Amino acid sequence: MRGAKEGRAHFALLTLRPSDRPSAPLRTDEREWQPHAVFNRYGVTADRYLFELPVGLPNGWYELDGERINLATDYEGDDMRVAFVSCNGQEQGDLEREKEQRNTLWSRLKAEHAEAPLHLLLQGGDQIYADEILDAHPLTRRWEDEEDYFGNDVTAEDVETIRVALSRSLFGRYLVLLGHDEAKSLLSSVPTISMWDDHDICDGWGSLAEGKLDSPVGQTVYEVAREHFLLFQQAATLDDLPDIMMDRTAGGFGVHVELPGLHVLAPDLRSERRPDRVMGEEGWRTFDEALKKAAGHRVLFVSTVPVLGPRLSLVESMMNIIPGAQKYEDDLRDQWQSRHHRKEWTRMLARLVKAKDEEGTDVTVLSGEIHLATRGTLACKTGTVHQLVASGITHDPPPRGWARTLGTLAWLGETPLPNHPIRMRSIPGHPRTYCDQRNYLRLMRKGEQWLAWWETEEDGTTDMLDLSAVDPSV
Repeated sequence: MRGAKEGRAHFALLTLRPSDRPSAPLRTDEREWQPHAVFNRYGVTADRYLFELPVGLPNGWYELDGERINLATDYEGDDMRVAFVSCNGQEQGDLEREKEQRNTLWSRLKAEHAEAPLHLLLQGGDQIYADEILDAHPLTRRWEDEEDYFGNDVTAEDVETIRVALSRSLFGRYLVLLGHDEAKSLLSSVPTISMWDDHDICDGWGSLAEGKLDSPVGQTVYEVAREHFLLFQQAATLDDLPDIMMDRTAGGFGVHVELPGLHVLAPDLRSERRPDRVMGEEGWRTFDEALKKAAGHRVLFVSTVPVLGPRLSLVESMMNIIPGAQKYEDDLRDQWQSRHHRKEWTRMLARLVKAKDEEGTDVTVLSGEIHLATRGTLACKTGTVHQLVASGITHDPPPRGWARTLGTLAWLGETPLPNHPIRMRSIPGHPRTYCDQRNYLRLMRKGEQWLAWWETEEDGTTDMLDLSAVDPSV
């Protein structure tokens, strides 16, 4: 999805073909659109089509290689439908999983789309679990496994060998996993906005020691992941970034997409991340500008890591006294609630309160990452900022004890911003604050009302949550 303006919806479509096979034009009801090759490697060429459709079509379409694919563009209607997914994979053995079991929830979402077409699919991080591509070269495996090995001793020849090995492995991974029928049919027929998180690069990227991040090995890992994220998730290249990207310097790849009555903001929480920060100043500046531009409208804010959550300082304070716990330190530093990000977290909360109370903006935060379903509320003078967490669509839930631990921490409450308490709440119909089942989220606009509900693997569809409700206890 590349946004809509002046009655036209703009899209970018990425296709892959054997390089010795000629490309074909894309056809719509209005005209033919020619492709532009944006990648050519391994005997494969990636073509990008930039095309448009009129806004307002319940049964729009495009046609390629004789296949016609429907595309709904009636964004101004009373039944605009959005899906949110995250965590499409797992750290180890993802390619070996039985596809039907792995993609159970993709199949359900595909069936929902067939019955009532989705207008938008939001992907909130970890679309690809790239962890295993580090096995492609012994130096990247050592860089990952050995805490005190940063990889500063590698030669230029080593770096190039690492780059080639990682690139081939990650390209193949994208090809296989996005080629699964359950996901592929949705990705070809529902306009998508995606933002990466750490596993699209490597586990804990940005929260690792700065020496690892800045080493030649670490920078090569990041650059390879960046190239493939831009290609497969943005249909873009580093020297040809789309207009929807908020930061034109390529320091980060956050996007701001405008549709009739709706703004989608997805800041990049990884490219500028460091152990002591979540976003750099340029990321903050462009995010603030986007929120100002969206003032008075409905905003879906994709924060790949949840903005609202329990106090984690108690857990972090015990890291050094619990044997073996240190290996989870980067996972805790990933969170806005980490003690290392306390000042920045408060800054984000204050910005959301300002958007709600001073700018009249209805912000709903959508997050993934934690492999659990939950929701949270941030109390404002003029209403409530809701956060909805859906994670993961294919990643298995963590041990039940972790969900209960988080629930206990959430019970303690948290108010880092005075007079604006945060409360973590269960999703409709579930007894505990955190639901430990695979899941995804659905949203729908009904006139001026926005509704949300979860699809959980075991318990099915939850009741609907009214995001327009003033009472934060709903």
